[in-house]
Amino acid sequence: MFDFLTKSIVRGVTSWAARISMSMLWGQRYLRHFTIIAPGHSVNTDGIHIGRSKRINIIDSDIITGDDCISIGDGSQQIRITKVRCGQGHGISVGSLGKCEKEDHVVGIFVRNCTISTDNGVRIKTWLCITWTINSTDVNFEDIIMKNVDNPILIDQVYCPWNQCNPKVKINNVSLKNIKGTSTTPIALRLNCSSIVPCEKVELANINLKYIG
Repeated sequence: MFDFLTKSIVRGVTSWAARISMSMLWGQRYLRHFTIIAPGHSVNTDGIHIGRSKRINIIDSDIITGDDCISIGDGSQQIRITKVRCGQGHGISVGSLGKCEKEDHVVGIFVRNCTISTDNGVRIKTWLCITWTINSTDVNFEDIIMKNVDNPILIDQVYCPWNQCNPKVKINNVSLKNIKGTSTTPIALRLNCSSIVPCEKVELANINLKYIG
């Protein structure tokens, strides 16, 4: 865990079979040349989890886990992920958001030039929030290569593992551009938006995903 750091550079670290490899809170950081490895069957082994942080840069890293390659939680702002290679696990996820009350907004997420070989590719997922409405805005996925991914593109605004849905997360200004590769399922792109707080301004451009099932 790297907590409460500012203007820091962390590079050349390998994490092997940790339960949850990294959690980051508060501050401005550059992470370069990370290698994170955990068994594919291991649960809750997020490679990198970001929460309530600003100006995080993750560059040129390899992540193989049993859960999210990179997960971006509430309060994350101006996050840049570039040249990351994800193998097995659940891909790069914004969320889940809305699980707890009084979460902070997510603003300015940029994921570019990444290669993903996982069950989920790029994903935004939101669920129960009882009394608090938050926004997820300005989320950008560009120049992504999918290799045999089950769900390459997924926006799931009614992610409700416990059947307690009361959607309170507003998703708007999402850009998905230049995403290509292969899908192992016929539905390569799924937008499952809420009728209560529907998605707005979701832009799709140059999506080329081939079904190989």
